[in-house]
Amino acid sequence: MRVRLLTGLFVALAGLSTLAESASANNLLFEEILSGGAPRGRVQNSYGTYFGGSSPIARTTVNFASNEAPGTIVINTAERRLYYVLGNGQALRYGIGVGRVGFTWGGVTRVVAKKEWPAWTPPPQMLRRRPDLPRHMKGGPENPLGARAMYLGSSLFRIHGSNEPETIGSAVSSGCFRLTNDDVIDLYGRVRVGTKVVVLR
Repeated sequence: MRVRLLTGLFVALAGLSTLAESASANNLLFEEILSGGAPRGRVQNSYGTYFGGSSPIARTTVNFASNEAPGTIVINTAERRLYYVLGNGQALRYGIGVGRVGFTWGGVTRVVAKKEWPAWTPPPQMLRRRPDLPRHMKGGPENPLGARAMYLGSSLFRIHGSNEPETIGSAVSSGCFRLTNDDVIDLYGRVRVGTKVVVLR
């Protein structure tokens, strides 16, 4: 009887310890969210869960010599980097995925629209190449445009999110520029409609 009571007490104490650890972890997560968003590598989606992953190319502030005004986006396709100009010789640098061979482009454009959890309708030319694609896909964790999208000029190109962090730093798209969902949410909060975007090959 004494052995049985001791065993029961041990199990109960172990259970309380697990609950305490779980509560502590949840409190830490809540504090992290309140202090500036989801922890890096986990993005809270509209369904209340976390998904995605950290970029293999860390977002960082770098020295950046440029005549562009603060708030300008400069995309260097060859480097596979996006720079958000801060001014005073500095920029915030993000790793990006760029267009495949034959799908790269350059020029100056502007952000004409911003959308959270954008829907995706593949254009006809893409459907001709990939007839297996859906004709329309609502916004959400499985959508290839990710958590945020910024639409560029009158083109079909966008700066958008992705839940495939392993593609960052690669030439994988049909001309759009992708960031991790974590990074695109950060950039989206800085960018305004009308922002100048310079795309370098």
